[in-house]
Amino acid sequence: MTQVTERGTSLPMPPWAGRRRRSPAAAACVLGGAMAAGLGLGSLAVLVMVLWISSPYPDSGPGGALHVAAGLWLLAHGTELIRYDTLSGVPAPVGLTPLLLVSLPVLLIRRAARLAIEEGGLPGSAVFSAVTCGYLVVGAGATAYAAGGPLPADPLSAAWHVPLVAAAAAAWGVWAAQPSRLPGWLPGGVRRELARSRYALALRAGGAGAFVLLGGGALVLGASLVWHGAAVQQSFLQLTGVWSGRFAVLLLALALVPNAVVWGAAYGLGPGFALGAGATATPLAFAGSPALPRFPLLAALPPAGPGTVLTGMVLVVPVVAGVVVGWFAVRRGREVPYGEAALTAALGGVVCGAVMAVLAVAAGGPLGTGSLAEFGPVWWETGAAGAAWTAGVGVPVAVAVRGWRGRFGGVEPEGGEAWHVAGVRELRWAALREAAAPAIEPPATGLPAAGLPVAGSSATGLSAAGPSAPGPSAAGPSAAGPSEAGPSAPSPPAAGLPGVGLSATPRSEPAGASSEAPPPPLVPAVLHPAPAPVPTPPPVPTPLPTPGPEPEASPTEAEPSAPLPPVPGVAGARVVARRARPT
Repeated sequence: MTQVTERGTSLPMPPWAGRRRRSPAAAACVLGGAMAAGLGLGSLAVLVMVLWISSPYPDSGPGGALHVAAGLWLLAHGTELIRYDTLSGVPAPVGLTPLLLVSLPVLLIRRAARLAIEEGGLPGSAVFSAVTCGYLVVGAGATAYAAGGPLPADPLSAAWHVPLVAAAAAAWGVWAAQPSRLPGWLPGGVRRELARSRYALALRAGGAGAFVLLGGGALVLGASLVWHGAAVQQSFLQLTGVWSGRFAVLLLALALVPNAVVWGAAYGLGPGFALGAGATATPLAFAGSPALPRFPLLAALPPAGPGTVLTGMVLVVPVVAGVVVGWFAVRRGREVPYGEAALTAALGGVVCGAVMAVLAVAAGGPLGTGSLAEFGPVWWETGAAGAAWTAGVGVPVAVAVRGWRGRFGGVEPEGGEAWHVAGVRELRWAALREAAAPAIEPPATGLPAAGLPVAGSSATGLSAAGPSAPGPSAAGPSAAGPSEAGPSAPSPPAAGLPGVGLSATPRSEPAGASSEAPPPPLVPAVLHPAPAPVPTPPPVPTPLPTPGPEPEASPTEAEPSAPLPPVPGVAGARVVARRARPT
């Protein structure tokens, strides 16, 4: 027992222990989803209460204001509200959702799901389910509470709009927090096919095209507001005469600006948008006589009748979007066939059309019954026009860009695509590490590291073992035994190293100093790249001491070893010499 305790051996856990550990994490995810819904609902409640307090003629008490806040929160999810105080007495639906309000719940749910994934403890599917359930609990309570107010929510509309927005935002948060961008439940073949650069470029090109269309819609909206500035100002001032009411109208207009931008993009694509039953505004004509309420954004509509040259100039917007799609389809100069570039641009056009169709659905909705039942762009017309414009212009542009880059050398060599793939990053770094290896590897002799002499000294040889050990000297006579040998042959002249004040001639050991074998020659180690050479005065060779008469070696002693060959000088590098120790 003591050994088990000291070594920290983990004991077997019961099968239900993992479920118990996951229970607090799941509860925290549910609470996070509920808090996201509560923050969005509370923000709108504070805004409505401020407007109610500042209003000089409130229609109801604080309870009515809170009911209106709950209805606006449900409207931000796309739920249709029902308005009972109409002139005809027939309830009228209000389903035009301000897109700026939609961003509030979407961002809050996404943040809750992303934080739950980063904290760990649960898989992505469990986090998605828990956050969505917590959000829907608050949504059900808000739907029940708004039923007793002046703008109750349609139960059937709330039953599928709120879960749809919550699920989409939670899935976005889980997807953004996971290291793998593709969900794990997809088959392997589908994952490999979607991971190809063609689809990544198509998504990027489609997103760029949609961004250009929305930017063109914003330009169309701004130009129309400036052109009809007097009518817009008059409409704004006639709605109410108190500053709190004008502030409320201004907030509503700002919340509807994204909707107007989408309407402007649909107007530039050609299909335009509907302004009730039988009334449509397009660049070619403004047909019908819509019964429009007074509102600043609606006062900036073009006049009724056939289109003009000025209204026809908005068709430049989809042309520019198609050029951008074609450019981004071959943004990386890769050696791909022309058909591949054209297919990527066509897929980018399809993506752009799908994005515009989704935005058209979200930007429109009814404002009543009869002539006010249809407001906004028709989603399928807008999507089809967006795909046709961007693909029709983008395909020839992509082919032209591919040919231009290939002709003028702007295309990467063969294999350039593989160099940019994320899966080859590790191989890339390994290749760079191999390329950074030293030019000359040290000899695999297993010898110990040699001592390095001090540059500029006047030594006549390079010693591998540092200071010399006591023993016979290389420059003077040494007694070796009863018999002596003749004088040894003189050493060859020293070979100096350029830029180093040392002699590279190794020392020769006296004859008969030891019965052991002579030390092996110097082994050059690693050539280290030296910095730029600095002009230095030529080295002065140090004269070698004249060897004295050597005693004759006895017959039992070994023959004197031949002098070691000099080490040639190497210019532009530092040489580190290493002497092998005798075994």
